[in-house]
Amino acid sequence: MHPTLQKVLLTYSTLVSTVLLCFVLIGAKKPQTEVLDELRVHRIDIVEPDGTLRMVLSNKDRLPPVIIKGQERPEMGEPRPQAGMIFYNDEGTENGGLIFGGRKNEKGEVVDSGGSLSFDKYGAGQIIQLAGIDDKDNRFVGLGMNQGGQRIWIGRDDSDSASVSLTDSKGKKRIRMQVSADGTPSLAFFDAEGHVIQELAPKK
Repeated sequence: MHPTLQKVLLTYSTLVSTVLLCFVLIGAKKPQTEVLDELRVHRIDIVEPDGTLRMVLSNKDRLPPVIIKGQERPEMGEPRPQAGMIFYNDEGTENGGLIFGGRKNEKGEVVDSGGSLSFDKYGAGQIIQLAGIDDKDNRFVGLGMNQGGQRIWIGRDDSDSASVSLTDSKGKKRIRMQVSADGTPSLAFFDAEGHVIQELAPKK
């Protein structure tokens, strides 16, 4: 081979190798962290490398219905009129969330006002909920623990009574310990039908 041609081919080969190496290095470069002062979005989806949904942060218009194994199931729950954050398990099934809202309807009544933080049992419903609601239909704040139906409730209702309620496995209230708004304490026991069978209160 002519020495000049050999030199040209060697130079060309070196150049091509260098370019290919640069592409490899660029492709292997670690993802960069970008710092932003402000970000305005309607919804953010957090997913695993395989695309499995793990969390949604959304305004009320884009908050999804119930999702089971990656599939939306609107028939399994009421429409959500709140903004919030929904959590999903390893299979892409909803297992808790934080929602909050509040607005007035056309009559000027406060509706959908309050917030809720909840966690679900795998393959079942809600097992714990911390909620505070104050609108035209409901006024309460408290912590509920569930097993099928609600088993334990600790909170305050719209009469401003603070109470602890214990229910049976069917959701029937069986014991209620309460302090009313005027400070009167009481302890009540209920039968399986929800009727008071005994009540203890201080003598006046």
